[in-house]
Amino acid sequence: MRGPWALFLSLRGLGGVFSVGTSRRTLTSASMRLVQFCHPGAEGGVRVGVEQEYGNGVIDVKEFDPSMPSTMREFLELGEKAMDCAQRALSSGQTTLPYSAVKLLSPVTGPDKVVCVGMNYTDHCLEQNAPIPKEPIIFSKFPSSITGPYDDIALPNESQEVDWEVELAFVIGRKGKHIKEEDALSYVAGFTVANDVSARDWQMRRNGKQWLLGKTFDTFCPLGPALVTTAALTDVHNLGIRCLVNGGVVQDSNTSQLIFKTEKLVAWVSQFVTLHPGDVFLTGTPPGVGVFRKPPVFLERGDVVECQIDEIGTIRNTVV
Repeated sequence: MRGPWALFLSLRGLGGVFSVGTSRRTLTSASMRLVQFCHPGAEGGVRVGVEQEYGNGVIDVKEFDPSMPSTMREFLELGEKAMDCAQRALSSGQTTLPYSAVKLLSPVTGPDKVVCVGMNYTDHCLEQNAPIPKEPIIFSKFPSSITGPYDDIALPNESQEVDWEVELAFVIGRKGKHIKEEDALSYVAGFTVANDVSARDWQMRRNGKQWLLGKTFDTFCPLGPALVTTAALTDVHNLGIRCLVNGGVVQDSNTSQLIFKTEKLVAWVSQFVTLHPGDVFLTGTPPGVGVFRKPPVFLERGDVVECQIDEIGTIRNTVV
């Protein structure tokens, strides 16, 4: 077995990741793992794919149905029509591409916005002796910071304090404003793994202590390996989440520690801005980041950072 499914299966059991049915589905009820990929050496030729179970490769959705768009953002803009097409492709027995024949990209590229949440794990607040926030702390990264699940993280010359942050991320699947909490999950296309790479010197001491510049250097937002629909997860708010640096565990928690969960974040942010298909939310990081270690530890060239979430998968990025 090769590719991201091998990494995925090394975590916890599948928990019913695949369940193909024939009833009408919403964005959140189709059980799938969607990817964005290209063929090696053809980075301009982006395609949307759906993963076959147990590491058996990727089905090219556009090859299955030429009317489908080539990018995930355009795919999500089609809504249920696109999801139904991907589900039919998965059920069709269509020839799959082996992972050796594809390069997995970030599940979504070029989103309208990347929304980030600070101080959103109870155990991370305790790590800092910080009070539990009474409302979500929102900041952002520029979309240009997004990079793929196995791409390099470029260590900038401008920072000496680059740190790791494993995070659960989710992607918006349909347009909405003033979304009610009870309706929020119907606006979510799926979940993925993120590393909110952070230059602590710029985040905490430079730029007037505004977080943006420290969070948004190029390659500071690895995402992947797949966009996993809600129906493919047993409980997205009870998943093991961890980060390893050079094979050593540095963060190890559970998404049950989230203070503001997916539904609250969608409802909260949509008070202020219209959410669009493809928008990415990073939901915060658990304890164990380098800056709060004694003494602090920061990334160096040659380090390998792995971010893992049970039932979703692993991203692995080398620092260069």
